[in-house]
Amino acid sequence: MSENGAGHLQNVPPRAGTLVQQHGGTDGYSAFLPAPLPPTPPVDLSGRLAGLLERASSSLGRLDGLSRSLDPDRLLYMYVRKEAVLSSQIEGTQSTLTELLEYENADAPGVPVEDVREVSRYVNALRFAVDKIDSGAPLSLRLIRDAHRVLMTGGRGGNQDPGEFRRSQNWIGGTRPGTARFVPPPPHELMRVLGELEFFIVEGSETPIVKAGLAHAQFETIHPFLDGNGRLGRLLITMILCAEGSLTQPFLYLSLYFKQHREDYYATLQRVRSHGDWEGWMAYYLEGVDWTARQAIATTTDLLDLFRVDRERIIAAPRSSSTLRVFDELQRTVILSIRRASERLGLSTPTVNAAMKRLETMGIAHEITGKAYGRLFAYDRQLDIINRVDDASAAASPPPRTREDAWREGFDRDDA
Repeated sequence: MSENGAGHLQNVPPRAGTLVQQHGGTDGYSAFLPAPLPPTPPVDLSGRLAGLLERASSSLGRLDGLSRSLDPDRLLYMYVRKEAVLSSQIEGTQSTLTELLEYENADAPGVPVEDVREVSRYVNALRFAVDKIDSGAPLSLRLIRDAHRVLMTGGRGGNQDPGEFRRSQNWIGGTRPGTARFVPPPPHELMRVLGELEFFIVEGSETPIVKAGLAHAQFETIHPFLDGNGRLGRLLITMILCAEGSLTQPFLYLSLYFKQHREDYYATLQRVRSHGDWEGWMAYYLEGVDWTARQAIATTTDLLDLFRVDRERIIAAPRSSSTLRVFDELQRTVILSIRRASERLGLSTPTVNAAMKRLETMGIAHEITGKAYGRLFAYDRQLDIINRVDDASAAASPPPRTREDAWREGFDRDDA
C-alpha cells in the first residue's frame, strides 16, 4: 500500500478496503470503499491496547457513576455547550463559550451572531439526538440524518441538503477529486456502505467504547454528507455510548482532545485507509477517552465542591430564600440577566435585583457589561473551572484553525 505524489491511495490492503476507478484520462480518480466493520482480522486488543482499553473503560465508568449521583441539569447544560463550542471551533468557527452564553440570554448585543448561531445549532442537534435515544429511538441512519438536519438547517452549509445523504462526489484536500488527498465512496455506493455501518452499530458485539471508536472512524471515511461530517462524526461517539448504556448522560466529549492532537487525529485516520491500521487509530482514540473522562471527573468534582461551598454561604446569610433560587439559576446557566432570572423563577424584578446584589457582595456573581440597564451577571469561578483545561493546554496546542485553513490543509473540505 502507498500514496502517489498527489496523495491518492494506492494498493490498499483488503483489511482497509478497496479502490474503485471513477472516470478515465486526466479527470480520472479512484474513490475508496472501506471494508465492513468489524475489521478482518479483528482489532488486536492485546498488549498496549489492552491496557489502554482497561484504563479508558475504568475512567468512563467512574465518570458515569459520578454523573448518576447528581442532578444532570446542573452540569449538563454547561457540558453540552462547552462541547458545542469546541466541536465548532475545529471547523473554524471562532465563537467562545462566554459568547454563546451571552447570546442565549438574548440581552447581549455585539456578540458575533453568525458564529454563535452555528454553535447553538450544534447544541440543538446534540440534545435532539440524545433525547431521541432516551425515548427509545434506535441509533439508525434515520436518526443520524435527522440530527444532521437540526445541525445544518439555517446555518453555513444550510444549502448543502441538510438531513440528506449526498448524491454527488465529495473529496478531502485538493481542488478536485483527481488531486485530492482522499476521495470517499462514490454516491452510487453510499447507501451500501452506510447500511453496513448501521448494521454494525445496531448488531455489533464489540464493547461500547470499541464500537464507538470504530464507528467514528468509519463514518469519517464514508463522509456521507456534503457538509457537517466532522461534527456529526464526533456526535456519533456520544450517541453510541449513550445508546449502549455506557453513559446515562452525555458527559464525555472528545472534541478538546481531537483539537489539541489534530495532526495525530488526521494521520491515524488516514493510516486506517492506507494501511488498515485499526490498532493505531484505536490507541489514539482510547487515550483520548481516558484523558477526556479523567478531565471531566476532575472538573465535575471541582464544580460540585464550588457549588456546595457557595450554597452553604448563602444559606448562612440573611434573606437566603430568594438569593438561593437566583443562585441555582445562575449556577445552571453561568451567565444570567435580571430579566431572564425573573421570567424563569417567577420572581419580581426588584427581588431578583436584590438577590443578585447579595451574590455580588459575596463575590459569587459579577456584572460583566458595566451598564445600568440590560445587565448580565456571570458566575466567574464556574467559568474558570470549565475553561481551566483549555487555558492550561493552549500553549501546547496549534493555533485556532480558520475555515480557510481547513480548506488549504486539506483535512476536511466539506466541513470547511
